Amino acid sequence: MPNALITGITGQDGSYLAEFLLEKGYRVYGMVRRASTPNDERIRHLLDDIELIDADLLDQLSLIQALRRSHADEVYNLAAMSFVGTSFQQPVATGEYTALSVARILEAMRLIDRPIRFYQASSSEMFGKAQTIPQNERTPFHPRSPYAVAKLYGHWITVNFRESYNLYACSGILFNHESPRRGLEFVTRKISNAVARIKLGLQKKLLLGNLEAQRDWGFAGDYVEAMWLMLQQDKPDDYVIATGVTHSVRDFVAAAFAYVGIDDWQRYVEVNPCLFRPAEVDQLLGDASKARKVLGWQPRVSFEELVSMMVESDLQRTSTEAKL
Repeated sequence: MPNALITGITGQDGSYLAEFLLEKGYRVYGMVRRASTPNDERIRHLLDDIELIDADLLDQLSLIQALRRSHADEVYNLAAMSFVGTSFQQPVATGEYTALSVARILEAMRLIDRPIRFYQASSSEMFGKAQTIPQNERTPFHPRSPYAVAKLYGHWITVNFRESYNLYACSGILFNHESPRRGLEFVTRKISNAVARIKLGLQKKLLLGNLEAQRDWGFAGDYVEAMWLMLQQDKPDDYVIATGVTHSVRDFVAAAFAYVGIDDWQRYVEVNPCLFRPAEVDQLLGDASKARKVLGWQPRVSFEELVSMMVESDLQRTSTEAKL
């Protein structure tokens, strides 16, 4: 039974990955930061099947102890300060948690000095002001936020440790991936939640920023399989993971309202200039042909299915909460 250590296990991707690895027969450990109020909503149904380890991305010794306690064969580093908007408000903290933490984990692995396979969660935001469309593993990076800059450091330090110390270290350059477990601060979940509340008469308006921004949106449950596949290869490498199809925020809004039978969605949506980014990322579109060829990976959930899944989940949750 292989052992896996997941940082960020309480997040969207961490919860789906934990489920996936348990189904594969892994012993799953999750690294969590001690807090007065547990943040285990997404993994509550898994608590009897996993083991949580207290550690902190800023504390080198605690990372070494987490690796030793878990006897990890595979480490999936999904933890980060992951919201782009907040990274503009807290650029230094973003650098600590999203960039330097990667170096700390890799250094902890190097010091332990036994075979461990490492996955780093890189991001399509690193492409930012994209030089080519679509973007693949050879596309130059041009990050447009403190979050993207921090992710780029994490990406390159992973490559550096792989080449310098012969570590089995991979980066998955994942394009936007969503689910009903997405945080409410992210635009997709903000939309699905607001649409559910508007349909139920609990909200009147949806405030959004740039409706024309285009993203390559997939389902998080599909993308965690790609993470695992990267660590099963003979040699470590980096891969773009994406659907190869782009939609605008406007498209997402229209599809979400259409699911609940509202066609005149413009009545309910207001654009607020304060919600625009200081430096916009206009279009991200991924070319995952390498992952399809080498890993045999491909997305299963379509854009329309993803939107419907998220809105339906929020409808059910909001209806239940309204009755309480």
